[in-house]
Amino acid sequence: MRSMRKRSIATLIGALVAGSLCAGAPNPGTAAAESGAGSPPQAGLPPSPGFDLDTVTIPELQARMANGSLTSTALTAVYSQRIKAINPKINAVLYTDPTALDQAASSDARHRRGDIRGPLDGIPVLLKDNVDTRDLPTTAGSLALAGSPPERDATLVTRLREAGAVILGKTNLSEWANFRAAKPTSGWSAVGGQTHNPYVLDRNPCGSSAGSAAALAASLTQVAIGTETDGSIVCPAGMNGVVGHKPSLGLVSRAGVVPISAEQDTAGPMARNVIDTALTLAVLSGGDTTHGDERQSFSGQLTHLGSLRGKRIGLWRLPSLGAEVDAVMTRTAERLRDAGAEVVKVTPPYQKRLAELEYPALLSEFHRDIDGYLATRHGPQNLAELIAFNRSHPKERTCFAGQELFEKALAAPPTTDPHYRAIRAQLKDLAQRSIDETMAAHRLDAIAAPTNPPAWTTDCARGDNDIIPSSTPAAVAGYPSLSVPAGSANGLPVGLLLMAGDRQDAELLSLGAAVEHRLHAWRAPRYLPSVGPDTTR
Repeated sequence: MRSMRKRSIATLIGALVAGSLCAGAPNPGTAAAESGAGSPPQAGLPPSPGFDLDTVTIPELQARMANGSLTSTALTAVYSQRIKAINPKINAVLYTDPTALDQAASSDARHRRGDIRGPLDGIPVLLKDNVDTRDLPTTAGSLALAGSPPERDATLVTRLREAGAVILGKTNLSEWANFRAAKPTSGWSAVGGQTHNPYVLDRNPCGSSAGSAAALAASLTQVAIGTETDGSIVCPAGMNGVVGHKPSLGLVSRAGVVPISAEQDTAGPMARNVIDTALTLAVLSGGDTTHGDERQSFSGQLTHLGSLRGKRIGLWRLPSLGAEVDAVMTRTAERLRDAGAEVVKVTPPYQKRLAELEYPALLSEFHRDIDGYLATRHGPQNLAELIAFNRSHPKERTCFAGQELFEKALAAPPTTDPHYRAIRAQLKDLAQRSIDETMAAHRLDAIAAPTNPPAWTTDCARGDNDIIPSSTPAAVAGYPSLSVPAGSANGLPVGLLLMAGDRQDAELLSLGAAVEHRLHAWRAPRYLPSVGPDTTR
């Protein structure tokens, strides 16, 4: 089963790589670049690397490295300088790795020898700061973990290093991955402060992978790693106008990632386009990291790459996210139909019951899993000590004071309790059935829904306005989901969320590439201070 999954991802990547490099291949950002859609202030930015950093793909970068017109050292230096110039506006990157240029130089030596480790060799990557790194802080945004780094890398970091990726640094996040307060503010942490949405700076980036998404939107890295329990990859991707993939549960190792729930947690790739997302998934999931010319043996067997003809997509409209989002979905459906897809209206069942059951299950799981993680780190050794730490450190309460979820988790039934076990079993069953039954009834290739509303105004006093149900079925079921840019509402990005069945990650990424190709929805951020009234409240 595992080898079949590797082959399906490798086959997908082969087709995407071929499509990315062929003459005249569509680039998801070309229309934006040609239209002159907003770009960051140029003062203090490094010289142009000779291509559009906003829209270049990993295969294009590797082609330049192969012909000697680009080095990883130069690419890493450009991203590092952009972080220095742009990050003060958005506060997305917490730390940069002082060894990044050394890592890049090692990659350049491999390129000169013709001994590259795969498509991520020499490519800069930012990691969400709840992913363990032995040589950089890993804090989950909390001062409680701001002392010594972990003793070892997360498994996914080991895979990235083995693939030759350049670990560029760590990104800010919603503290404890948004599982602390009843009314948190996404993108805020005591360690990093508030991350801002690059499109409109007074608007929220969503969370909890806020820094990863905002850094990508601002072109501060080529790819980034996020994590999700329910919505924490796809919502930031949607609200920052980038691509985010929540893999099937278990496809990417959870070892060394600060947890909420082993039943739902996963890390996943984020990028500005689907091809880079797919290439990163292949590394994270133990996919193709072969040496030399073997990388070129990827087969372009997906002969209908970029075509939506004959695909059946079920659109779950969610008008509760507002008229502007519904209008984006209407335009999206029209464009997909024009490309030959059949788009039908669907309403996945059991959503009310899922919303009722998920929260109490996560409370029990968080208590179990955070206790296990804290025991591996210096600082508070369990949830009770963590609660006490927050009470004694005023900086932990500078945006919002609450830690209601911590307190409820401490009192929640243990995961050995029969009532808890019944809740989790019912949750998983209903979530899987909500997707499986919908796809079977309508003979679908995927279910689509809006990923997010337009970004709300960041306000510590009010907290988030993030009741976004579209991520829940796939998150609870452990099935894959993928957000791609769909359009905008008042200058704020809106994503299209695609969901499919278990281990259909390759098929979903292939469909996502076709949707991305058709919609051409990516636009560069404009770093506006504000855009007027917040209609999401």
